[in-house]
Amino acid sequence: MPPTRNIPFFNYPALFAEQEQELTEVILDVCRRGAYILQQDLAEFEKHLAAYMGVKHAFGVANGTDAIWLGLKACGIGPGDEVILPSHTYIATAAAVHFVGATPVLADIGADHMLDPGSVAALVTPRTKAIMAVQINGRTCAMDALQALADRHGLMLVEDAAQGLGSRFQGRMAGTFGRFGTLSFYPAKLLGCFGDGGAVLTDDDGIAEQIALLRDHGRHPETGQVVAWGFNSRLDNLQAAILDFKLKTFDQDVARRRAIAAHYQARLGDLPELALPPAPDADPRHFDVFQNYEVESERRDELRAYLEQHGVRSIVQWAGTPVHRFEALGFGETRLPTTERFFQRCLLLPMNTTLNEEDVDAICDLIRAFHGHAD
Repeated sequence: MPPTRNIPFFNYPALFAEQEQELTEVILDVCRRGAYILQQDLAEFEKHLAAYMGVKHAFGVANGTDAIWLGLKACGIGPGDEVILPSHTYIATAAAVHFVGATPVLADIGADHMLDPGSVAALVTPRTKAIMAVQINGRTCAMDALQALADRHGLMLVEDAAQGLGSRFQGRMAGTFGRFGTLSFYPAKLLGCFGDGGAVLTDDDGIAEQIALLRDHGRHPETGQVVAWGFNSRLDNLQAAILDFKLKTFDQDVARRRAIAAHYQARLGDLPELALPPAPDADPRHFDVFQNYEVESERRDELRAYLEQHGVRSIVQWAGTPVHRFEALGFGETRLPTTERFFQRCLLLPMNTTLNEEDVDAICDLIRAFHGHAD
């Protein structure tokens, strides 16, 4: 029997502890300058993020949810419009569509667990205004197929890349394909701050102008005059400074996540009882960054209980409920068989840069023992 080991799903205290001295210097510098809202640190982070992503404009906003509805609003999407998106996503994606007055229309996923272009095509109506690709678990959708579909029907393509920062499809970054893309900087995300935070990315000057107004009460960024109705959704300067510091080593963090994924693949890839995500570099079109490591098991609940019993915490993403199954939200008789089947089997194993080789081996030893394949 593998020994019991305490491995949290995500080690939040380590976010600070691993670089405590450097992060303390960043925090004290901002606080000593009294630079809190829309200051130079935010401008620098936005410049560096835009350069990293290869886009013209990056705007730091209060959180990833705000980023989506600000982008939708800047695109003119509102009452009477429909936006097609996967049900395999966090509720925030659909909620953003709802709160600009549009209707979220939920599509199925394909065998890769990403938005299925075939399902999307069957849902297009005269009211459809946009397709929203959701880049899940650090993988980018098949954006060529979704773009072709959008072009064929004269639709906008937009992106929720909250879980996709750094991932690429055919060499192009998640979040840079559509009219706009969004990111989340929630602490457990690929690039996480110490609170809430998000960003809107775009190459469209008109959308950029609208985002600049919408996030700051409709005030013109140069004159300070209110020229439109707006909201208050600004990434605070302290979080921006922390994120700018972390962005400098982000590629190293991605490399570490990919190494952990390769380790999981090497130890668990021979188990017929598990379905693993694609291994790093398994598909030359995709560069995956493994925001999460999501496996499938017919005995998901038993496996999860066994891991918990031995000190390893796992989660079922989004409480095991796809968006269309939240009865209070009114999706009625919507049936998405691939998504529903997936949510009966899916499980997230620990995946973050605080894991060491011994942690990953301990997790794999437990999983192998559970399935009767102890080494």
